[in-house]
Amino acid sequence: MPKEIGKISIEVIKLLELPLSDETPIYIGATNIAHMANKHNYEFSQHFDKLSRIIATADFVQLRKRDNSIEYIKTFGKHLKLAVRVAGDGRYYARSLYYIETNRVENLLRKGKLKPLTHE
Repeated sequence: MPKEIGKISIEVIKLLELPLSDETPIYIGATNIAHMANKHNYEFSQHFDKLSRIIATADFVQLRKRDNSIEYIKTFGKHLKLAVRVAGDGRYYARSLYYIETNRVENLLRKGKLKPLTHE
């Protein structure tokens, strides 16, 4: 059974112009956990217990047009990305968790794709 780990905030909905009218739950299920553990084991072992915190206090967010995923970026010394995607059942699920390079973050900021969050 999927577990709720956070919500897409009104700030994120407005910044990314998402077709949502209210805060929307983000879930994680067994297959998502298995994927993270198998594909990015180091990041998973270091940060899996922080998923709710990453969603609630991310430094940056972007909408990736290719797959409509919402990418939350939180800096823990390195930039950690949590990708969230809508599934066939219409719910949003945490799908990937891994580090991205600082120069990638800087390029996305410069291009205006990555949006800073204020958490107001």
